[in-house]
Amino acid sequence: MDIITLSVLLMVLLFAILGSGVWIAIGLGAVGFVALALKVSTPAGGILATSIWQASASWDLTALPMFILMGDILFRTRLAEDMFEGLAPWLQKLPGRLLHVNVVGSTIFAAVSGSSAATCATIGRISLGELKKRGYNDALSLGTLAGSGTIGLMIPPSIIMIVYAAATDQSVARLFIAGIVPGLLLAALFMGYVMVWATLNKDRMPPPEPPQTFANRLKATRRLIPVMLLIAGVIGSIYAGFASATEAAAVGVFLALILSWTTGTLTWENFSGAVLSSTKTSCMIAFILAGAAFLTTAMGFTGIPRALAEWISGFNLSQGMLLVVLTIFFILLGCFLDGISMVVLTTSIIMPLVEKAGFDLIWFGIYIVLVVEMAQITPPVGFNLYVLQSLTGRNIFQLGLYALPLFLLMILAVVLITLVPDLALWLPRTMLEAS
Repeated sequence: MDIITLSVLLMVLLFAILGSGVWIAIGLGAVGFVALALKVSTPAGGILATSIWQASASWDLTALPMFILMGDILFRTRLAEDMFEGLAPWLQKLPGRLLHVNVVGSTIFAAVSGSSAATCATIGRISLGELKKRGYNDALSLGTLAGSGTIGLMIPPSIIMIVYAAATDQSVARLFIAGIVPGLLLAALFMGYVMVWATLNKDRMPPPEPPQTFANRLKATRRLIPVMLLIAGVIGSIYAGFASATEAAAVGVFLALILSWTTGTLTWENFSGAVLSSTKTSCMIAFILAGAAFLTTAMGFTGIPRALAEWISGFNLSQGMLLVVLTIFFILLGCFLDGISMVVLTTSIIMPLVEKAGFDLIWFGIYIVLVVEMAQITPPVGFNLYVLQSLTGRNIFQLGLYALPLFLLMILAVVLITLVPDLALWLPRTMLEAS
């Protein structure tokens, strides 16, 4: 059986297994066993044990459960309510007014969460009710929240970046730094869209809120101080070189507990719920990574990644055309897989091709995060859409339609970082030179 036929067979088998409802990790492992059985005579059991051990021994991955726990603790605090009250007075003068709370609030919470779904759920719990009560357009409220929640994957600390770093042996800290400017770029694009929409649809906007004095706005801003201190403690410790990503994650959990205690939400029920939820999420991610590690090793034994890279290279695609093909591939893949599965499943196959094409792997990590963000608002497996469905009861495809303009803006962001790679590379290069 030639390599291309085997590749197609394994891909069909994978989607058939995943479509049957089998857990992703088990599906990945099953395809790995089939690949080894069809192509090589090496005992699969020994490869399974070795690959899982090597994948789980990565020090960078120890930051994952801590960042997840931090986000779960903060999800149970009054952080979203405080952020809404602190941001609203300053955003009422902009076209679109309080709709910008979805974008700015998501951007701020992203810096202490690392999860797109957690960002969407936390901000949505407060903002959707407040925006509906004030008469804001439902479609724009839901669409901006779905899109803005994806910034949780780009602004550090990002769970996806940690997974990518472990899979490609890149620096987590450099990836975190590289994500800042693209994350702010996404926020600016989303806010720009809201401004344009509000300017063109003034008749569909609610009447403005009563004006507030500068003193009242400053007073409201005090409610943002805890979250800003938390961001400074977690992200600042990494950028200043005081802590690794794992150590900063531990600092984040400690500060999240302090914040929860000071706001009166640190109860045994909340704490145990956060620990249980983060344990389930961490185990799910670890299980997927284990299955993907075995499949990656199996693919290496079969020679499929190298053969596919050589096959695609034979078309002599330019870097731009290669990115177009990869973007379409990831968008289609995002219709069926979650972000973490997309990253761990594809890195072994596409990285030889990416390296041969001459892409900077830090820049490519930011590109991967962008296309994974698109998957978060792509039906039928868009995690942010499921979060909003649980909050509103709306049809998931209707929510996907609301988020379509922001999906298109993410494609624009891909184009921008491709045309201007320094949007992702300038800050880590500058900080590396300064150190």
